[in-house]
Amino acid sequence: MKILGISAYYHDAAVCLTENGKILFAAQEERYSRIKNDASFPGKAIAACMEYTGIRLQDVDAIVYYEKPFLKLERLLHTYLMHAPKGLRSFVQAMQVWSKEKLFIKQNIYSALKDIDDSFQKKQVALLFSEHHLSHAASAFFCSGFTEAAILTTDGVGEYATTSLAQGCRNNITTLREIHFPHSLGLLYSAATYYLGFKVNSDEYKVMGLAAYGQPEHPETQEYIRIIEKDLIHIHEDGSYKLITDHFTYMHALRMVDDKVWLQLFGLQKRATEEPLTQQHCNFAYAFQKVTEKAVLLLCKELKRITSSEYLCLAGGVALNSVINGILKDSGLFKEIFIQPAGGDAGGAIGAALAAYHIHFKQERTIILPDAMQNSLLGSAFSPDEVAVIQQSHPQFYLCADEQELCEKTARHIAEGKVIGWFQGRMEFGPRALGNRSILADARHPEMQKHLNLAIKNRESFRPFAPAVLEEDVQAYFEMTGTSPYMLQVHPIKKEYRCPLPEHYTDLSMNEKLYTIKSAFPAVTHVDMSARIQTVNQSQHPLFYQLIYTFKQQTGCGMLVNTSFNVKDEPIVCTPADAYQCFIKTGMDVLVIGNCIFYK
Repeated sequence: MKILGISAYYHDAAVCLTENGKILFAAQEERYSRIKNDASFPGKAIAACMEYTGIRLQDVDAIVYYEKPFLKLERLLHTYLMHAPKGLRSFVQAMQVWSKEKLFIKQNIYSALKDIDDSFQKKQVALLFSEHHLSHAASAFFCSGFTEAAILTTDGVGEYATTSLAQGCRNNITTLREIHFPHSLGLLYSAATYYLGFKVNSDEYKVMGLAAYGQPEHPETQEYIRIIEKDLIHIHEDGSYKLITDHFTYMHALRMVDDKVWLQLFGLQKRATEEPLTQQHCNFAYAFQKVTEKAVLLLCKELKRITSSEYLCLAGGVALNSVINGILKDSGLFKEIFIQPAGGDAGGAIGAALAAYHIHFKQERTIILPDAMQNSLLGSAFSPDEVAVIQQSHPQFYLCADEQELCEKTARHIAEGKVIGWFQGRMEFGPRALGNRSILADARHPEMQKHLNLAIKNRESFRPFAPAVLEEDVQAYFEMTGTSPYMLQVHPIKKEYRCPLPEHYTDLSMNEKLYTIKSAFPAVTHVDMSARIQTVNQSQHPLFYQLIYTFKQQTGCGMLVNTSFNVKDEPIVCTPADAYQCFIKTGMDVLVIGNCIFYK
């Protein structure tokens, strides 16, 4: 049975094709349209899916949309009526979108599919609708290696639910508790994202990175935490919570909060997008991060109490907060945790397809170990012809005889301090580059973090980079147990690799902290001595493993800097042509596509 899952029309549109419960293909529309977080119908991604798999639309048994639009419309209308006459402008804008895209969603989906394949007939294929949080929960549980597990879904909002506690058992998911809009941990964090001058539904991870620069014991930071817990959110011991909605405007306006109200609350002006970040902003970010951590940990404790499960699955946008994930892992609350690597709305396409297969069609599961995400390498590949086109216009290249030579030469370039664009195999699904569409560098290089941010990625200097570590070496470098194949956990670097810090380090400015050498691996050590870790093993990711292993043989270091192959405000590269353009317009030194090494 072949099922096509679709997420679209909010953010991170994506497609997933499954056959008998196995993922054949999954990709986000942004990679093909080159519009970051593209929310439009994933027509280009679906066309790429059909081309890669050789499956036609009329061969699909069911198409599943990842949420129930009319239930969401009901919630929107109810919310606007509750706040009328406020929100007229927001209401008119929302209804314009609905009248164009969502009100006639069945017709629009069928029409868009017909545009992709004119032989497609809607009578041949059932069109189903999953619930938003069920899609999230299914994307985590059905992809995990667990027969039974507790499931926590936390995001901005689905139809009504913003937080769901559920339990999965074989081919079924039971919702145990829900928290409904307007009370939302995701929207609380997005409000902080907005107030710090970042883009909502896009830049929340920047708040997480900025929080590490906060001063935990500073009176200002403690006051921010007190204000949040008194005036913005009340969190109970069972994990339930309630937002004080008087201090938010996202229910009826086009912005998250009233800037004047929050200025009065916090004594901090909303930051303009290009305005320099200050220690106040860092302390503010730290406070929101800590309150969110507290709420999620309490929710997980409650899940543990009511399910008695040894296993936990996480999905929804908040599940991409890797600092929280590291804390959960270290808490020992659950024996094992699986986090859907595409935890946001893109992953809803996977969940919708799998929920239909296992729940609607009542098909049993085949458990795949360690998980069913296939290292998230689920997207398009590339052809030799695409590389040949680049070779014709860029004759400075070298063809390696085999993978051993490729890894030896690439590892040597990295050890020399060069920055490598690494383009291999199938494209990753989700927000992280995991070794097929990656920019790689030497984690030991003292200037590499600054160089990558300013000369390659063209992004904010405060943002950290992640290490890709040989799975067998991770405990030698970091204070963690288990694995982290999807770069979704933050853990401290081991004390023996840390450098002595200046006196009163926590009182230093942002830049002083940033450019202090903190460890033997300064390019991947964040200001709080932590790193967002990707573990790499030979069976799941053979070529990437071989490269890191070869680098270790040459240098004694079993890790590399691994960051996504893109620049600020652009999606991760999809094709060899995308990779070449990024290589040419940045300070990247070497581009590796397949077995071909391009030089400048």
